[in-house]
This record gives sequence, structure tokens and C-alpha cells, in this order.
Amino acid sequence: MLTDIVLDAVGSDKAPEPEIRGAILACRALPVRVHLVGPEAELRDQLDEYLQDEDLPIVIHHASERIAMEEKAVHAVRSKHDSSMRVGLKMVREGKAAGFVTAGNTGAAMATAKMVLGGLPGVDRPALATPMPSSSGHPCVLLDVGANVDCKAHNLEQFAVMGETYARSVLKIAKPRVGLLSIGEEETKGNDLTREAQPLLKALPINYIGNVEGRDIFSGLADVIVCDGFVGNVALKTSEGVGRFVREVLRESLTRTVTAQVGALLSRRAFNDFRRRLDYREYGGAPLLGVRGVCIIGHGSSNDRAIFNGIRVAYEFSRSGANASIEQAFAGRPKPRADHDSPPDATIH
Repeated sequence: MLTDIVLDAVGSDKAPEPEIRGAILACRALPVRVHLVGPEAELRDQLDEYLQDEDLPIVIHHASERIAMEEKAVHAVRSKHDSSMRVGLKMVREGKAAGFVTAGNTGAAMATAKMVLGGLPGVDRPALATPMPSSSGHPCVLLDVGANVDCKAHNLEQFAVMGETYARSVLKIAKPRVGLLSIGEEETKGNDLTREAQPLLKALPINYIGNVEGRDIFSGLADVIVCDGFVGNVALKTSEGVGRFVREVLRESLTRTVTAQVGALLSRRAFNDFRRRLDYREYGGAPLLGVRGVCIIGHGSSNDRAIFNGIRVAYEFSRSGANASIEQAFAGRPKPRADHDSPPDATIH
């Protein structure tokens, strides 16, 4: 039986080519039916060109509007009622698809998902979680990485619950180690937010290991690392830049120093393996945790491989029961306090 996944076909920087090619890769490798959402005529022409005579479970749904990367999220969400994001997320809300994937405007995707899907009971604010490569062999989940720039301690508490549940349900880590990102391992280190969050995280029924530092994102010390969206987004973008820099320097060094054919081949293989471990495209995208449905948000520069992996993540997430587990984890907990001092759209960027 095929699982239906909706793909925003006009989200990425080079859309719709990466989306169409990624959808084809996914339908060849996974038991999924991909629903492409966007301008039907444009998508039909390109899909027919790439498919030729191949029969794959790909369906096109017309959406007359698209949200550009440079658009203000709140304005775009409120004014574009037939955008590819809104049409696709409505299919998830109505039960016509198990998940939604986009490589489009991050702020607009988060705002639309919160508006169309709504939040899970007990969750104050959804969080954007991204897998980061680590020396342990499996990714470390970092959240929040941009959905909530300003947070309070109870927000971090909820992020810890959602991240731990995601790591268990989707990544299949039996007892995830959860850390709080700070500037030192000691409980006294950090700012007011991390110090206030410490006792809340310690009281949770999770494997909380205390403060961790930025270097521990990649060390394998923790499986889940919690922070506010401002810190998380800076950490994410810094990591992407460092990874790109190291790849370029390593490539130049290998080209300059390796002369023997056998040595060059071995070095190229090692370099390709290294590149795959650092490549965000291999992880597919970041799930928006805490909404009523599966929403995966990818990088704007996603290629067909990244789109394929985004669809894979949505498929795995939808089959994991992670949202039901998150909802169960919050059942019976005190109702979160409303953030009266923050406007509803303050976290959209």
C-alpha cells in the first residue's frame, strides 16, 4: 500500500526541476505516491519530459500562487490563499496525505503549518528540529533552529519532550540522551533562560544529561540538544559554513598533493564519504514538531537528492507514530502558559 506524501513543487531556489526529479527518485525507491502542488501546466510539461514513458505514482494538484523566498511570511500567508503551501497542507489536514514537504520560504511554511494544521494539545509553540551529523554514527537532533527566536524556560522544556520523542520514534534510539545547549557544562553557566530551564528539564522523565556545549553537537555526547531558535539557527548556519569550508579546503589539498592514481582513488573515496556525512541534503529536511500532522522543511538550495530524502523523512515520520507519542507525552501535563507579552507572529522570520 502506498503512502501519500505532498510535495510543494515550487518551493526551492531552482523549482520545479529539483522537486520533480526528487519525486521521481522517491517513487522509484519508496512505497509512496507523491502529490506535486503548483501551477499544473508548468509541472505537467516538465514531468512528462522527465518521465517519458515511465509509469510512476505521481499526481499533480493545481495551485495558482507560490510564496517567494524574499516575501514576508505573515503577509504571504494571509494574502495568498491558493499558495502551493496552503493547498498542500490542507491535503494533510483533510487526511488526503500523510505528510507535507517543502524547500520553500521557511517562515511562511511554519506560519502556514501552524495556521492550517494547528498545534498538538499541550504544545505551546512548535519547534523546528534538524538532524546534525555526529561521530556516533547517527544524527543528533538540534531544536529549535529558528521557529521561535525568543523563548521562555517552559518552551525549552517542551522542546526537550518533543525532541526526545522524535529521537525514539523516528531515529529508533532506545534511550536518547538529552542536553541543554549552553556555554559550559556546569549548571551555573549560561544565561537566565538556560538556568531557569535546568530544573524543568531535570524533572522530566527523560534521560537528561545536563548542559552541553557547541562542540558537543558533533561529538556524539547527546542525541538531542535543546536551545532557543536564535541560538539554534546561528549554530546551524555556522555548522553549514564550516562544513562547506572544510570540504573546499580538503578538496584543494587532495588535488594538490595526491599524484599516484591508486592514492588518488582511495583519497577520492574517503573524501566522498566525508562529504556525505556532512551534507545536509542526505538528511532531507527538518520536521516541524508540535503541529497536527507531518511537515518537513528543507533547504532552499535543495537538489533532487535532498528532495528525495525530504520525502523519505516524511514517509518515515508518518509511519512512526511520533505525533501520537508526543501528544501522549503531554497528556495530563499542566496547560502551557500563554505568551501574552509576545505577538503571535513574533517568531516568524
